[in-house]
Amino acid sequence: MLIVLDSHPSAEIELGELLTVVHVAAANIVKDLRENIRNLVGGRMTHYETLIREAVNGALCELDEQALAKGYDGAIGVRIANPVVVEGGVEVVVYGNAFRYLSKGTAAARGVHTSAPV
Repeated sequence: MLIVLDSHPSAEIELGELLTVVHVAAANIVKDLRENIRNLVGGRMTHYETLIREAVNGALCELDEQALAKGYDGAIGVRIANPVVVEGGVEVVVYGNAFRYLSKGTAAARGVHTSAPV
């Protein structure tokens, strides 16, 4: 579970360590050349839009997996650093504080899901 708020709206939690993920996705060189030509004439650069979207989603999934692998229930205060298109790809950094519910029963009683797909 990933939460962008700095506090949980309906459950008591314990904060854990800061988690970070760096996700770098490579661009397809043929599509990259096409985007550079499109940049000369104008228009949407859909290949880069898709590449950035997939890199952000991948980084968020990795952050959630990292939290769960370390025994936490998720990450809170999740932030996405500005994705940067680098030569041949895109770099995304996401980070947040790991958290765990103080009482799993209390969280379930309040309708809080302890795991959710990203």
